[in-house]
Amino acid sequence: MIDKPTESELEILKVLWSEGPSTVRDVNNALNMIREIGYTTTLKIMQIMTQKGSVQRDETSRTHIYSAAVKEAEIKDAMIDRLMDTAFSGSASQLVMQALGRGKTSPQELEKIKALIEKMEGGES
Repeated sequence: MIDKPTESELEILKVLWSEGPSTVRDVNNALNMIREIGYTTTLKIMQIMTQKGSVQRDETSRTHIYSAAVKEAEIKDAMIDRLMDTAFSGSASQLVMQALGRGKTSPQELEKIKALIEKMEGGES
């Protein structure tokens, strides 16, 4: 089973998923566009993530390059499964109803959701 990343680890993974293999400096610069975080803090978190196996470090050059060792879809699936099990007693419908009931779903997102439901029901046109 995949461990749920901390918020800080998830922020780093998002950078690595979107930007690809990166140096600590690159990741730190991307994070600082969202919120202020020190270079040494980013380095320490990435070292811990390397020990956990969620990132890989290429040490062949002087500047180490980090890349995500876990797939984005796998992490999202694990996080959704855990949320669904702990907060919604395993009910996907309760999770979806809660999410949609918040009123923050755009018309474009609703169209995608409708298309997915039709596909799942076998009603593709």
